[in-house]
Amino acid sequence: MATVKTSTTSLRTTPIFTVLLAGAFIAFLNQTVINVALPQIMEDFNISAATANWLSTIFMLTNGIVIPVTAFLMERFKTRQLFLFSIGVFAIGTLICAIAPAFSVILIGRVIQAIGAGILFPLIVNVIFTIFPIERRGFAMGIFGVALNFAPAIGPTWAGWIIENYSWHTMFYFIAPLALLDFIVAIFAVKNVTETSRPKLDILGVILSTIGFGGLLYAFSTGGTKGWSDPEVVTLFIIGGVSLILFVWRQMVVNHPILEFRIFKYRMFTLTTIINVIVTMAMFSGMILMPIYMQSIHGFTPLKAGFMLLPGGVVMGIMSPITGRLFDKYGARWLAIIGLGITLVTTYALTKLEMGTPYSYVLWVYTARMFGMSILMMPIFTAGLNDLGLSLNKYGTAMINTLRMVAGAIGMAFFVSIMTSQAKAHAKTIMSEHKISLADKVHFASVVKQATVMGIDDAFMFATYLTIIAFVLAFFIHTSGQMEQQIQKKEIKIS
Repeated sequence: MATVKTSTTSLRTTPIFTVLLAGAFIAFLNQTVINVALPQIMEDFNISAATANWLSTIFMLTNGIVIPVTAFLMERFKTRQLFLFSIGVFAIGTLICAIAPAFSVILIGRVIQAIGAGILFPLIVNVIFTIFPIERRGFAMGIFGVALNFAPAIGPTWAGWIIENYSWHTMFYFIAPLALLDFIVAIFAVKNVTETSRPKLDILGVILSTIGFGGLLYAFSTGGTKGWSDPEVVTLFIIGGVSLILFVWRQMVVNHPILEFRIFKYRMFTLTTIINVIVTMAMFSGMILMPIYMQSIHGFTPLKAGFMLLPGGVVMGIMSPITGRLFDKYGARWLAIIGLGITLVTTYALTKLEMGTPYSYVLWVYTARMFGMSILMMPIFTAGLNDLGLSLNKYGTAMINTLRMVAGAIGMAFFVSIMTSQAKAHAKTIMSEHKISLADKVHFASVVKQATVMGIDDAFMFATYLTIIAFVLAFFIHTSGQMEQQIQKKEIKIS
C-alpha cells in the first residue's frame, strides 16, 4: 500500500501536492469566469445568447465524456505523465481561447480546456489518497478544498473587474501563463506515486458512455430554455437514457469496466454519494439563481453581483482545512449533520426574497449557507472514498465526479425551469388580480420583476426540500470509530 507515514517521506509529498493544488486552482478559476464574459463575447462576435451559452455547455459535455474514462487513464498511465498531459492540454486550450479571432475558435479552445480539466480533479484526489495515510486524508482533502471552493468564488468577481476594465481576452491571457508555469514546475516536482498496469480499454463502453452522459447532460442543459416537451430534448433524453442503461449493463459484464458500478455495494460510499449529489444540486441553485436575482431585480453590475458571492467563497476556502482537521478527529457524521442543518435553514431563508430585500440580508444569508456547505462537502466526499479502500479509490473518484457533473446539469436546468415556469404562472395571477394588460408597459415591467422574485423563491423552496432529504440521510453516516475500524480492515486486505 503506497501510503506515506514517516515525517521524512511526508516532506517529499509537499512539492507534489503543491503543484497539483496549483493546477486545480487554475482549472477551477477558469470554470467560473466564462459566464461573466458572455455578454462581451456576444457583442464581439455578434452572436445570440443561445449560441454564446455553448461555451459553457460544450465544456460541461466534454467533462461528462472525459471524467468516466479517468479511472482507466489512472490505471494505464503514470501520475507524472497524466498530470503533465492534463495541465499541458488545459494550457493549450486556454491559449486558443485567448487569441480566438472567431467564435468557432474559442469553442474549440473550450473543448481542449475541458479535456485537460476533466482529468485533473479525479487524478488529484487519487494522488491524495495514495500519498497521505488515513489519519491525514481529511486535512489533505481540506487543503484541496481551498482550491475547489475559493477559486470559483473569486472567479466571477475577478472576471467582472477584468470585463469592466479590459477585454475578455485578458482573462485567458492571465490564466494561460499560470497553467504553463505549473506545467514547467511539474516536470521537476511531480513524481509517480500510483501503480500502473495494462488494462484493455472498453471501446464500446466509451461510446455508450459518451452518448449516454453527453445526451443527458445536453438534454438537461437545453430543456430549461427550449422546454421539456421539445422534440429535440425528448429525443436526447430517450437516446441518452437508453445508452446509459446499456452502458451500466456493459460495465457489469466486462472484465475492465470504465466505471465500476459494483462499488455501490459499499453502504457508506452509496450513502455519502447520494448526499453529495443532493448537496451539489442545492449548491447550484444558489450559484445560478443569486446572480439572476442581483442583476435582474436589483440591477447590479456583474462586478457587484460577484462581490455578493465572494465572502461565501472566502469562508469555504478558510473552513476547508479546518473542516479537514475536524474530520480526521471526529469523522463525517456530525459535520454533515451540522453543515446540512445550517444549509437547510439558510436555503429556507432564501425563499423569503422580495423585490426590496436589502443587499446585506442576501449577503449574510448566502455567506452563512456557504459556511454550512463548507462543513459538510469534503467530509462526506472523503468518508465515501475511505469506505472503498485504496484499491477502489480511482473508481470511486470517477463515479462521484461523473454523478456530480450530471447533478450540476440537472440542478441548473431544474432550478431555472422552476423559476421560469413559476414566474409565468405568478405573472398571470398578478395581472389577472390587478387587471393589468400587456399594453400597460410600466406596470407590466413591475409585474415581471415581482413574478421573477416569486419564481426564484419557489426554486429555493424546492432546494429546501432536497436539503431536508440530505439532512435526514446524514444521521445514518457511521461515527468516526465505526468508520475507522472498517477502513483499517479494508486497507489491511488491500496491502
